[in-house]
Amino acid sequence: MRILITGAAGFLGSHLADSLLAEGYSVVGVDNLSTGSLNNLRHLDREPRFTFEERDICLPFDLGRVDYVFNFASPASPVDYARLGIETLMVGSAGTRNALEIAKRRGAKFLHASTSECYGDPLVHPQREDYWGHVNPVGPRSVYDEAKRFSEALVMAYLRYHNVDTRLVRIFNTYGPRLQKNDGRVISNFMMQALKGDELSVYGEGNQTRSFCYVSDEIEGILRLARSDEHLPVNIGNPVEWTILECARAVLRVTGSASRIAFHPLPVDDPAQRKPDITKAKRLLEWEPKIDLETGLRLSLDYFRSCLGAETGEVRAAIS
Repeated sequence: MRILITGAAGFLGSHLADSLLAEGYSVVGVDNLSTGSLNNLRHLDREPRFTFEERDICLPFDLGRVDYVFNFASPASPVDYARLGIETLMVGSAGTRNALEIAKRRGAKFLHASTSECYGDPLVHPQREDYWGHVNPVGPRSVYDEAKRFSEALVMAYLRYHNVDTRLVRIFNTYGPRLQKNDGRVISNFMMQALKGDELSVYGEGNQTRSFCYVSDEIEGILRLARSDEHLPVNIGNPVEWTILECARAVLRVTGSASRIAFHPLPVDDPAQRKPDITKAKRLLEWEPKIDLETGLRLSLDYFRSCLGAETGEVRAAIS
């Protein structure tokens, strides 16, 4: 099989490429590198079954025969989609449509990477796939939330009107190596701040909750969904709920940092709670995560240390 991954130079896209290549598939990756990094793919430079093209999927394209399309192209961190708001909306609309057109033209299966942000600041807890969400359509987060919600509608339309064989995964907070070091997400912020000895930035009182899934667990769940016959959304995430303050303290334990915790005002529309109901994934996919937060943080520690080392080297080079 020949598999297309959009957003292949991103955090999840690059890990997905690794897993598919390890299973013997040929993979073609595309990315416009607006938020992805070629460093995430350097280890594949001599892999003959992997090819990469730098391109903007908001423009129509065709890379020949493909058997499966994994659509992972989108800014995903608060820092990135705040900076690239219109681009985020476009990749969730025109970009997703162009990827679906390839699947339609080539008779390929299609999996779209959606998000727990479709639930917004939820009034139902934990969040099940049949919950329609509580989203501010005009707030600062709307460029991401509504892009993903529109993408889901578009994917379902291609299933209903064009018989494209589609899947929808709703991804909850995921972390691990290759996460951008300064992307504004909880784990990367805390790990880098702790390793630098800076204060850990906690917003509000730190009582808001998140559920953190290690990347290998997330990719396994996504691939199981890809091989299933389920067309409606499926939550893939870790159902163990942590407050942000608890997460900060876990990072301090794992890093051994003496950093203090500093409290800041809450951002606009910051969700108060986030926890996936994974009953559907357990039943349909026989999947649930295996790696707990502190174990995952330890598995990520060397990567974030390398990020700090690279950052220190850049500063020294600039000074000299």
